[in-house]
Amino acid sequence: MMLDGGPACCQTATMNLTVTLPDDLAQRLSVGTVDLERRALEALVSEEYRAGRLTRPDLRRLLGFETSHEIDGFLKAHDIDDGITLEELNRQLETLDRLGM
Repeated sequence: MMLDGGPACCQTATMNLTVTLPDDLAQRLSVGTVDLERRALEALVSEEYRAGRLTRPDLRRLLGFETSHEIDGFLKAHDIDDGITLEELNRQLETLDRLGM
């Protein structure tokens, strides 16, 4: 583990993971527009989010997202239900109606 750059008060510990793949498999898996490193990170993050070990703010930090729309798009692209129930949705709609929105 190492600390990233920046003022001592704001440094965070980071961990680098290394995955060893045979060259032929790495080449085959690297086909496409998204690099293999990013795909591996997104796969790990999506599974950990599904398991409840990561939060939306964690997704933002790990994936470098700036907006909630980016997080929503990521979750949708990975077929992740964000957990809002029909009851919660109805409550939110009622609140919006009361506020005249």
